[in-house]
Amino acid sequence: MSAGPIRIPVGGTAGTSPYEVLVGRQLLGELPGLIGRAARPSPTTALNRGAARHSGVQRVAVLHPEALASTGEAIRADLAEQGYEAIAVQLPNAEEAKTAEVAAYCWSVLGQTGFTRTDVIVGVGGGATTDLAGFVAATWLRGVRWIAVPTTILAMVDAAVGGKTGINTAEGKNLVGAFHPPAGVLCDLACLDSLPAHDYVSGLAEIIKAGFISDPVILDLIEADPQGACTPAGPHTAELVERSIRVKAEVVSQDLKESGLREILNYGHTLAHAIEKNERYTWRHGAAVSVGMVFAAELGRMAGRLDDATADRHRTVLAAVGLPLTYRGDQWPRLLETMKVDKKSRGDRLRFIVLDGLAKPTVLESPDPAVLAAAYAEVAAGGEANGGAL
Repeated sequence: MSAGPIRIPVGGTAGTSPYEVLVGRQLLGELPGLIGRAARPSPTTALNRGAARHSGVQRVAVLHPEALASTGEAIRADLAEQGYEAIAVQLPNAEEAKTAEVAAYCWSVLGQTGFTRTDVIVGVGGGATTDLAGFVAATWLRGVRWIAVPTTILAMVDAAVGGKTGINTAEGKNLVGAFHPPAGVLCDLACLDSLPAHDYVSGLAEIIKAGFISDPVILDLIEADPQGACTPAGPHTAELVERSIRVKAEVVSQDLKESGLREILNYGHTLAHAIEKNERYTWRHGAAVSVGMVFAAELGRMAGRLDDATADRHRTVLAAVGLPLTYRGDQWPRLLETMKVDKKSRGDRLRFIVLDGLAKPTVLESPDPAVLAAAYAEVAAGGEANGGAL
């Protein structure tokens, strides 16, 4: 890896500004350059030239989960030393943060601290934290700048890139949200060193998804060294993360608001979101996406779209890194009802992303209910209880 971070551009569309995703190690020194120059810089940091693009930032709110309290406080203290009025806002862990109540708490804090349009929100944590931070930024004063500092592999390659922000409701996941791209993303690979093994492996599902929909080299790298792929110390970690981010960056640069192309990023997600809701969000997102991709592969095969070799490759690659392949057969009626309110549905028409071949995603609209049930039967074969939750 080069001495400096890898910089992946994400093009601005529909009036939004372009930004960069930085990938590397020990990147927190890059944060002030993304935030902008402090309105009252401290004498010790007055030579910070990288922040000249946005001047006059006074307040920075660092949103972090309870599990990263020490990290959030360290970032707040560092920013305070550089002249910002920095506050740390502690959130619940994981999906518990993505509620209207937590968002309202954040709005209250911002109001009490006099947060203005020129101030900046920084979201530090996993995908749930960056989703919530981005949503708060999108809704406060109708939109303030924000920066994502993802600390999990799932957040680095998926949640923190692309501008999708949101919260969950009792009716489903991410049904309330806004498209609000960040001003920058810092993917510090050093954060992955302390990530629990199950969380790391779960995040691989989104990387594997990127391989199937766009960049098969990702699949080749994982198949060549599945054990190495399962650890941040693996020889291809940086390349896998970089390639996955580039896939998403290319797509969202062309289609920010999911008017067409961006839908391909939801490969495997229609069933995945239904599983997550069914499990009351106790399943890791990547585990559900893994099962969802197996379902999408079977659906593509049974619809006459996908060849057997590529369909079977899903199971091979996912199993090689320890991701789940099955889910309970008795839950199909409930899952089907949940999928009917998926964001990709149009009226009463179910829509799924499937493959016409490797790296050839397409939309399958209103599939025959019998085909849907048959595809799920393949997923349910051998799937009992919560064995797939990692």
